[in-house]
Amino acid sequence: MAKSQQTYNKSEKEKKRLKKREEKAKKKAARKLDITENGTKGIPFAYVNHNGQLTDTPPDPSLKVVVDIDDVVLGIPKKVEGEKEDPVRTGKVSFFDTSKGFGFIIDSENNEQYFCHVSSLIDEIAENDKVTFELERGAKGMNAIKVTKV
Repeated sequence: MAKSQQTYNKSEKEKKRLKKREEKAKKKAARKLDITENGTKGIPFAYVNHNGQLTDTPPDPSLKVVVDIDDVVLGIPKKVEGEKEDPVRTGKVSFFDTSKGFGFIIDSENNEQYFCHVSSLIDEIAENDKVTFELERGAKGMNAIKVTKV
């Protein structure tokens, strides 16, 4: 009984595989025969409308927006010379393990999480403490240094 069941399953799988192969061949043949309205093969000519969507009708020239090349900013905007950023930031200790000597601080301004090592602490801290700190680039990203309790 088990042997006949096994062969039945095998034949069913083979039928499914053949059916899938036939469907794939039909789709391939349909793509080859697909001819657009103007008689060429492939994708018909498409336009991008003012909303950024693909359409087969040309865009309305009255909706055209003229952009000055000087207004386009690629990358990060340049900082103004007179403007200095305060290096001291405030945050909350989300995790700190005193036995392992490290933890993480969440910046209250941008909700970024920064690594903090015990060697960069000025005061002892615990979880959920409000702290002030400065940032320094480390090997794996930004690290909190000069951490003091508020």
